[in-house]
Amino acid sequence: MAAEYRLELKGISKSFPGVKALDGVQLSVRPATVHALMGENGAGKSTLMKCLFGIYKMDTGEIYLDGEKVNINNPDEAMKYGVAMVHQELQPVLARSVAENMYLGRFPVHKYGPLQVIDHKTMNEETSRWLKELGLDFDPKAPLGSLSIGQMQCVEIAKAVSHNAKVIIFDEPTSSLSDKEVDFLFKIMNDLRDKGVAMIYISHKMDEIKRISDDVTIMRDGTYIGTWQTSELTTDQIIAKMVGRELTNIYPARKTKPSDEIIMEVKHMTSINPKSFQDVSFKLKKGEVLGFGGLVGAQRTELMEGIFGIRTTTSGEVIVKGQPVKITQPREAMNAGIGMITEDRRGNGILGPLSIKDNVGVSVYNKYLQAGFVLNHPAINKIVDESIEKLRIKTPSMQEHIANLSGGNQQKVIIARWLANNPDVLIMDEPTRGIDVGAKHEIYELINELVEQGKSIIMISSEMAELLGMSDRVYVMCAGRLTGEITDPAEMTQEKVMEYATRFN
Repeated sequence: MAAEYRLELKGISKSFPGVKALDGVQLSVRPATVHALMGENGAGKSTLMKCLFGIYKMDTGEIYLDGEKVNINNPDEAMKYGVAMVHQELQPVLARSVAENMYLGRFPVHKYGPLQVIDHKTMNEETSRWLKELGLDFDPKAPLGSLSIGQMQCVEIAKAVSHNAKVIIFDEPTSSLSDKEVDFLFKIMNDLRDKGVAMIYISHKMDEIKRISDDVTIMRDGTYIGTWQTSELTTDQIIAKMVGRELTNIYPARKTKPSDEIIMEVKHMTSINPKSFQDVSFKLKKGEVLGFGGLVGAQRTELMEGIFGIRTTTSGEVIVKGQPVKITQPREAMNAGIGMITEDRRGNGILGPLSIKDNVGVSVYNKYLQAGFVLNHPAINKIVDESIEKLRIKTPSMQEHIANLSGGNQQKVIIARWLANNPDVLIMDEPTRGIDVGAKHEIYELINELVEQGKSIIMISSEMAELLGMSDRVYVMCAGRLTGEITDPAEMTQEKVMEYATRFN
């Protein structure tokens, strides 16, 4: 008789210095289903999956596959048992071929006595077969770097399937994908479900959870809350179970309105790259949240990086508080009172090997030098302590490595870094990407607090509801140009944004 569950985790506990990450957690996944695993950042979802995949050694607990107890001590053993994982942060070898990335660490070989030579012919043929099984037509010999992020993720899925995986873990797989790429990913997942594969799906995007999953397990603060069929729960019920409270208004009301004072003006900003932003002009008011919408490739991020001095421009002018400022590098932007929270939190936001203190303090170290070379640590510690308290950053101490924090808490640390520098203008590029609804709500409240204090925010967001729910005005870009401005609240609709976002000049 076949086991009722393809995978069972029982009584899983895991502690790190100063924190109990998992406390007797359970998870039961049926064959041929997509099982959503949900919870706020820091709830323990990724830690639980790393215990299953053998990245972490659990303190207590048992793992069962098809009713048989197994011991998984490392990822190699996990894959031998048929458990595969598609990580949120891909680590591709861009210069090598698709096939070489597929078979990294397990190349087929020809043996010539003591010598072993990689069998490229077999590897390319096998890669082609696995790709075709998923409906992919990539050239196995093509450099992986020639593919888009979404296509690279498909290669990772093909790699997982090539291990004859019975269980595949998807950790935030759509965080960097376009809508079209998400549709294709879900097609692959539906095909895998039809073939009997069980999948665990970690995401904070409620529409995706309702669309793709059969069952949902919710965790909170390292504990198991419960498992339900997804169809039984509304989005509001899922949120309430995740955060342990009702969020009556996801986008909190603001107490103040923007003033008429123009804090920053950008004139005719043009990239050195003719395919990027061209002749962009706009104004930002004091105490305003100015949203920037557009589809993938609209060049919103590139525009903000040009303003901040990260990208080279051929023309354009930035005027702050009525005074023209020359910005050719980020330090000049910071001196002009501009800060920027980048889109890629892990790639160029956090300083992973360093502590929370260093990640917050790095923006103000130059202000707290004594005798020109000795840091005033008591003053810096005060700033960091105040930031941890104000932003409700969950951490045992300021000395904790930022890499050990959840995504939401990492984002709060980055925000704290810029607030320590006290900017007048803060550019926030996808400020809530990859974080849970509770942490999002806290960041929205913080944004409101900042503009109520007279700060000005430029917010890029690919989440339409967030863009419309938080912005006072919205500019929309398409193919590197501003194609529309929405100022009338009655016109703040997804349809209006999409009209401008597809208006190619």
